Amino acid sequence: MIVTFGRCALTAATLVFSSLAAAQQAPQPFKPDPARGKEIVGGVCAACHGADGNSVIAQNPKLAGQHAEYTYKQLVDYAKPQTAKDARVNAVMHGFASALSDADKRHVAAFLATQKQTPGTARNKATLELGQKIYRAGIPAKNVPACAGCHAPNGVGIPAQYPRLAGQHAEYTVATLQAFRDGTRRNNVSMAQISGRLTDDEMKAVADYIAGLR
Repeated sequence: MIVTFGRCALTAATLVFSSLAAAQQAPQPFKPDPARGKEIVGGVCAACHGADGNSVIAQNPKLAGQHAEYTYKQLVDYAKPQTAKDARVNAVMHGFASALSDADKRHVAAFLATQKQTPGTARNKATLELGQKIYRAGIPAKNVPACAGCHAPNGVGIPAQYPRLAGQHAEYTVATLQAFRDGTRRNNVSMAQISGRLTDDEMKAVADYIAGLR
């Protein structure tokens, strides 16, 4: 009985030490480096999106303040073969994203998430009420859900799930909705379905309203 106990104790001790060794050898979670991301943005992204992610070109999105998880996913989708069913098709962005390692994609996303977005403004008073209605309540008759349900009432989105929309250039938002509708952007099935139920005028109205959110 004494020998048996000794063997059990030895086995237990071996298991404890083995567990500790395994824990020490386990890979640590990857930690993005915003400083490295800043370097990459300055050399690769700044010409189109601004050094801090605040694009001044209406056709190019503001990336400042965007959730890191969302930006990272878009870079991954851009880098996919352009024929892939879930790729985000854009020849220019495909070239840039394909040249970035997975780590660099995460560094860029982390840096942009730390930047403060410059506010936008709604510019069309005639469509402001319609845009507000679509954003806050949707269009029930057309089975269009309220944008606020996923992107929050103030447009800041939900990290790791839904992107920030507030303050985005209206022209870019309209182009994105149209791309979802016509199938040239196909990396989000739900948005493709929703956009397919919107007219151009409805897209322009809600995009203008979104631009003024903050």
